[in-house]
Amino acid sequence: MNHKKNSSWDLIITPHRGVFEFRLQEIWKYRDLLSIYIRRDIVTQYKQTILGPLWIIIPPLLTTLVFTIIFGQVAQISTDGIPSVLFYMAGIINWNYFSTALTSTSNSLAGNSGIFSKVYFPRILVPLSTLFSSLLRYVIQFILFLCIALYFYLNDMAKFSLQIETIWILPFLILIMAILGLGFGLIFSALTAKYRDIRFLISFGVRLFMYSSTVIFPMSAVPDAYRNFIFFNPMSPIIETFRSIFFNTGVISMSSLGYSVLTALIVLFLGVIIFNKVEQNFVDNA
Repeated sequence: MNHKKNSSWDLIITPHRGVFEFRLQEIWKYRDLLSIYIRRDIVTQYKQTILGPLWIIIPPLLTTLVFTIIFGQVAQISTDGIPSVLFYMAGIINWNYFSTALTSTSNSLAGNSGIFSKVYFPRILVPLSTLFSSLLRYVIQFILFLCIALYFYLNDMAKFSLQIETIWILPFLILIMAILGLGFGLIFSALTAKYRDIRFLISFGVRLFMYSSTVIFPMSAVPDAYRNFIFFNPMSPIIETFRSIFFNTGVISMSSLGYSVLTALIVLFLGVIIFNKVEQNFVDNA
């Protein structure tokens, strides 16, 4: 019995691909699956918890309270005239988005090895879903920040002015943080795929990395000898620019933001290359 060969296929899966082959069209083709993963990330994180979605706003509130007491009241670190609560929350919500995107993405291969071994789909969808689900949490925390800032402003508890002409930079800052978190996460995913205990080191390293940024102190309080070291952290210009937009605490440095953009693009480029290389043999070695 002769079978007619079908020369056209809906999907061709190849065992190997070039590390520079990004296959962006596959992401668009599997966009429905991406949305499912985003909903899964949001629902499963707060399912079977007592407070549920309240955990989105509780951590930044508690962290802000602790920072205000320890660094604002006890250590009396300068906040450039900004109320301590607003100063620390402005840094915390932005750092949380970056760090959550990084740590979640770094575990994207090791944490989903069971699914990867059963069905084919673009593996990059998993880290992308964590990026978008983290963005939803950031938006909620950002709204909380605006509400607290409005309370301070209406009750004359602080004097600050929003730079309306620079508000357009805010989505740009969010994009840079997303690219940084995704890029670093993809790089570290190669390590956690082979050495599972690396994720504990990553979690510790991210917290340590925060203390070399301007989350806790303004750049004006940093001695000149250490300013280059603080600005070496690509999150520092982002946080400083965020505070400048909402509190008018200084001049926005486009050169510093340019450094963050360049770093983000380089890290993302390296991250995608490493991710492509590792994912090809990950299921066989898992």
